[in-house]
Amino acid sequence: MADQSDVITQLAAMSAAALYPAGTSQPSPSGYPVKVYPGWPVPNVLDADLLAGKVHLSIYPLATERNTTRHISEGWRQIQAPAHTITAAVANNTVAISGTASAQNVLIQVDGLDYIYTVQPSDTINGIAAALSALIPNSTSSGPVVTITGAHAIIARVGGFGQVAREIRRQEKQFQLSVWAPTPSARDAVAKFVDTAFADVYNLAFSDGSIGFMRYSHSNQTDQTQKAGLYRRDIVYTVDFATTRVQQATEVVAPVLGVVSELSGQTILTKNL
Repeated sequence: MADQSDVITQLAAMSAAALYPAGTSQPSPSGYPVKVYPGWPVPNVLDADLLAGKVHLSIYPLATERNTTRHISEGWRQIQAPAHTITAAVANNTVAISGTASAQNVLIQVDGLDYIYTVQPSDTINGIAAALSALIPNSTSSGPVVTITGAHAIIARVGGFGQVAREIRRQEKQFQLSVWAPTPSARDAVAKFVDTAFADVYNLAFSDGSIGFMRYSHSNQTDQTQKAGLYRRDIVYTVDFATTRVQQATEVVAPVLGVVSELSGQTILTKNL
């Protein structure tokens, strides 16, 4: 699920990427060493770093917030496709299991009847074949191969587990990027660098597949703590983002066709596909 912590983390990551485009092992093009982090500075750490000539950039949520939910979600959407590490290949009256055993459902359909085995954490490929053979009448297994005697139609499928997400609310909240610097020139250089990097950023993509909308709000600057060797500028952005619910979704391996009479409501046909 996504919430304000995801926004803070994303803003921190974007700030670090802007300040250290070649990685933190290389000097920042802002001209000053900068620590970027979500949250609020720890006073004694900040004091020590300021004396050492370092700049801090903190990202913190403000209290300003409003509900911007405009519609009910259209439904679930896939954010992670199922991973398939197992294959099941049919040849005549045999099914050969191969690949790497991991959480999946393996189906063998014999003459319209479905037999499904859910792979367990301790399973092996040979063990999966043996488990399926135990479910299917008139079948045997040898290693990874299941042999079915007397079958006329055999189908094999493998289904995995993915993730789906649904938007359940939207809100607009302000986030403050604060530059804490030992000198006015350091503050101005880092603040200008971050402000310019974010000037044309309007959309934020989050790990749950949702999208946030960001716009510049305002900035504040203070020299009131210059006696303590601290110069600060706050740059505030407003972000409209979604709260989402994420859950596991099972891939369908055994679809069923049902035909119902429109007049009587009685079932005419049920067939495994």
